[in-house]
Amino acid sequence: METHEELNRGLKNRHVQLISIGGAIGTGLFLGSGKTIQLTGPSILLSYTITGCIIFLIMRALGELMLSNVNYHSFLDFIASYLGKKAAFVTGWTYWFCWIAIAMADLTATGLYVSYWLPHIPQWLPEIIALILLLGLNLVAVGLFGELEFWFALIKVVAIIALIIAGAFMIFTGFKTSAGPVDIGNLWHHGGFFPKGASGFILSFQMATFAFCGVELVGLIGGETADPKSVLPKAINTIPLRIILFYLGSLFMIMSIYPWSSLSADQSPFVQVFSEIGIAAAASIVNLVVLSSAMSACNSAIYSTSRMVRSLAQEGSAPSRFTKLTRNRVPGSALVFSTLVIFIAVLLNFFVPSHIFTIISSIATICFIFIWGMIVFTHMRYRKTKTELAAKSTFKLPFFPYSSYLIFAFLAFVLFVLALASDTREALLFSPFWFIGLLVIYHFKFERNKPIFGKILHHSDDLDQN
Repeated sequence: METHEELNRGLKNRHVQLISIGGAIGTGLFLGSGKTIQLTGPSILLSYTITGCIIFLIMRALGELMLSNVNYHSFLDFIASYLGKKAAFVTGWTYWFCWIAIAMADLTATGLYVSYWLPHIPQWLPEIIALILLLGLNLVAVGLFGELEFWFALIKVVAIIALIIAGAFMIFTGFKTSAGPVDIGNLWHHGGFFPKGASGFILSFQMATFAFCGVELVGLIGGETADPKSVLPKAINTIPLRIILFYLGSLFMIMSIYPWSSLSADQSPFVQVFSEIGIAAAASIVNLVVLSSAMSACNSAIYSTSRMVRSLAQEGSAPSRFTKLTRNRVPGSALVFSTLVIFIAVLLNFFVPSHIFTIISSIATICFIFIWGMIVFTHMRYRKTKTELAAKSTFKLPFFPYSSYLIFAFLAFVLFVLALASDTREALLFSPFWFIGLLVIYHFKFERNKPIFGKILHHSDDLDQN
């Protein structure tokens, strides 16, 4: 599985802790939460709580896997060991595609955010500068990736804490906004806690799930920490607290300050709150926050796709040159390859209709659901085949195997919800072609010229390894 070259374990505990926080906070919270609240109402708090609990269980399963063998550097290595090479091939390239699509969206958003301050420069210029800068920092050392993500995450954390403090101040001082008095009762005084009924509450899970895409990155970066057995459990176990503080805390304050029906779907609630308390530069402040959020997501995409390509190359599912490390022990060839693909995607985004890009992004989100399912399924195989090793684990998935069944039921429920909306339904119907395409590629690359008897022996070897 491993080459003789080892990735640099240059990430510190503070890097992992802040990256794990930043991975669960995206532009959807800062920019899209107004639209989300309009579609669902205060019940969005409950859907985020339920989704957050499921995400925590997924991360516990991933953490138990990662700590069962710290010589592995990504969950792809575990999938190859427990489910076989074909599963690793499909999962690895699917995860790579997920982050490529995220990078496409956020790099394009970076250009838009910069144009807010510099409207006369072409949108592509800050995108190219950002991409070159992020690639350069990733090539130097993994510690610089961690440092950059640390500060990106810190900006987002400070913005949310500032919102919560401002909201608490408004509540306790009886502050009045243009929409009326600030009061916790705004959560149920305007049509109840479920103003959109059961349908609005059910549809909110689509948006809540989207918000957590990428949170599993902490399992990928854990392989490059000096002490994963100490750092990973801390990062994963604090996920519920972070969800309560950053998602539920900020949305709770926003809907207490303003009746949910008074929030603009087209404007960031953060802008409305900061403007209301007299901060004239509120729009610029939020623009800085969402810019850092977009840059952070693109930085994470470059990092994660390069590590995934390297893992695929180690499995023989990508060219062997992608296993090579630079003198700084980072996968240089894999980094350049992923960055070039992201750059091509940005160029294509200028020429293809925007709705096509929306479908691609939606497919990527559906693929994240597939990734989470594969992580949990691999964990189940680990528990079944490595009973002695699992018994020694000090960081286990709680309530196994019932928690695993609960996760699968939730993921199936979210896919059902995705089928209800027309825009995500198109992506849901198209996504099987991605998996079929990968299976076809795998067949022609690895199985086409293999004799039937050889296929049987190969399958037998896989079972023996598992």
